[in-house]
Amino acid sequence: MNNSLEKRLEQYTLKRPQEILLVNIQILEEKDQILIFKGFSSSLMGATAADADVPLIPETAEIISIDRLLSPYNPNNPRYIQAGLSLAQMEELLTQLSV
Repeated sequence: MNNSLEKRLEQYTLKRPQEILLVNIQILEEKDQILIFKGFSSSLMGATAADADVPLIPETAEIISIDRLLSPYNPNNPRYIQAGLSLAQMEELLTQLSV
């Protein structure tokens, strides 16, 4: 799990602590939103395990989109940097930061 997408996204937020990632995923028929901030992931729609080593984004998940937001996160007034990024677009940013 060291190089999983989730770990790479967490590393991205450690390198850019002013940013929050909101990852929209689908696992089978179930949709979820994962908020990633300063190296930690949390589900906004389901339970988050207390053990940080339990992945929230399994390898089988379909990444629908990724939003970049400014911190602090306010769900009533989100401040978007970029919305609706594809996985390929996010991969480019990860590569730029060597994550």
